[in-house]
Amino acid sequence: MSVTGDPGTEESVAEGSVAEGSECEAAGAGGSVAGEAGEPGAEGAGPVAPGALLARRLIQLYAGLTLYGVSMGLMLRAGFGLEPWSVLNQGISRHTGLTIGTVTIVSGALILLLWIPLRQRPGLGTVSNVVILGLVMDGTLALVPELHAPAPRIALLAFAVVLNGTATGLYISARFGPGPRDGLMTGLHLRTGRPVRLVRTCIEVAVLAAGFALGGSIGVGTVVYALAIGPLAQFFLRCFAIKGLPERPSPVVARGGAASPGRAILPE
Repeated sequence: MSVTGDPGTEESVAEGSVAEGSECEAAGAGGSVAGEAGEPGAEGAGPVAPGALLARRLIQLYAGLTLYGVSMGLMLRAGFGLEPWSVLNQGISRHTGLTIGTVTIVSGALILLLWIPLRQRPGLGTVSNVVILGLVMDGTLALVPELHAPAPRIALLAFAVVLNGTATGLYISARFGPGPRDGLMTGLHLRTGRPVRLVRTCIEVAVLAAGFALGGSIGVGTVVYALAIGPLAQFFLRCFAIKGLPERPSPVVARGGAASPGRAILPE
């Protein structure tokens, strides 16, 4: 079972893996701001006013990304371990003196450059993901003090994981493109022909190992996130699915049924 720091989606939900986040780069096939509005979605749903549909998508995108950044900061404050990409970012932060939020932004931008040879195209959600997650994460860490007693730390971890699932459902359902880390995964999948699960597992094992070597935190929180985020994300994707968006396949949405946000799982 794989985990991610990039809020996004992938096709392996039917296989039981967990997809940023985180970083979960996150994400439907829609990379354009307009052009999809006003088209009928699920059977029985009529046309939706383009302006209203676009407004809802934008609200969900930025509310989701903001809450995702908050959840990342809270998970760090809980002190029970992070998901792979945050482990790496924390390790780099400890060696560079940069805040973990700054490292998250810089690493996201560098990963986005890898999209060029992979011929991946970013969407509004992709670029917003790079900037917002790190800023909100640093803001959350500045506002929330460190905790020492086990009981509030456990409660904070549980809240952070549920909040992360909620955030994932919000911004992925907006369908403005995957996060940078999920785009890297799908790009490598398309270029190598290897299964998505294998590509993602290899990336995240390498990231986790590198982060741990640099001093990033691995612990029970890493395991809890891995086990819980998939079911939580699928639940909230169904809750926040937007009627009126066209049904169409995506390289980062689960196969085996309707290609809708409710059938998808995570993040970059």
